[in-house]
Amino acid sequence: MAISLAKGASMSLTKAAGPVPLDVVQVRLGWAPADGDQDFDLDASMLLLDPLGRVGNPDDFVFYNNLSHDSGSVVHAGDNLVGGGADDEVIVVTLNHVPTRVDRALVLVTIHEAATRGQHFGQVDDAYIRVVNMANEQELARFDLTQGAAGEDCLAFGELYRDGEEWGFAAVGEYHRGGLAAALASYGLAAS
Repeated sequence: MAISLAKGASMSLTKAAGPVPLDVVQVRLGWAPADGDQDFDLDASMLLLDPLGRVGNPDDFVFYNNLSHDSGSVVHAGDNLVGGGADDEVIVVTLNHVPTRVDRALVLVTIHEAATRGQHFGQVDDAYIRVVNMANEQELARFDLTQGAAGEDCLAFGELYRDGEEWGFAAVGEYHRGGLAAALASYGLAAS
């Protein structure tokens, strides 16, 4: 049974998986626009962070223009331009291939061309991320964004993290002022 988390809560994915192996997980993002007449292009990305919360190199930013980490541990399944379905974007993480220098894998979600379109998270309904164990398709964790933020277009949604030999998930839910470029800079990566 999946655990639905509140902002700031965390849990052990390893324990939630029980006796089923926890080797490959999918982080799935879904959303719907609050105004059904307007398409929203939310983009899920993943930042592989060291223990200091910094990106080691540009390849540690996996997104729609860099679909795979050089280790093969993180693969983005592609960009959904409109949302409104279930599991609109998916990132696959092979946990035992994540480089040991990586402490956590942060799921960052942005609204594509938000400034040009005049869009923000206050106009998005039903945004969620969920973590699914691919060994048995079991949803282990879910975090629903219950309240969007007017004017905000970049969100640190949640993160997978190491806890010794185990993996956990934390519901972060923190907005980054200044959009994607500011968020990347805060993790030590210049936007190109």
